Amino acid sequence: MAEEPKIVDKNPLVQEMEPGEYWWCACGRSSGQPFCDGSHKGTGIEPVQVKIDQKKRVPWCQCKHTKTPPFCDGTHADLP
Repeated sequence: MAEEPKIVDKNPLVQEMEPGEYWWCACGRSSGQPFCDGSHKGTGIEPVQVKIDQKKRVPWCQCKHTKTPPFCDGTHADLP
């Protein structure tokens, strides 16, 4: 059974992203938020692969409870 993800922040991290492939940290344990550094090993939580085709601003979810991973959907507003 997977562990619960750790909440990094209750606000999204908005970044200007270049085209490329990224791995979003879904567990909240990575020291390189919002991206995976392998800290999820043993948690049962896997990172999410993201392909960005053109330069754009991205609202990365930091609460790790979004229903639209890896992007913020406002779920953080309902967390305790």
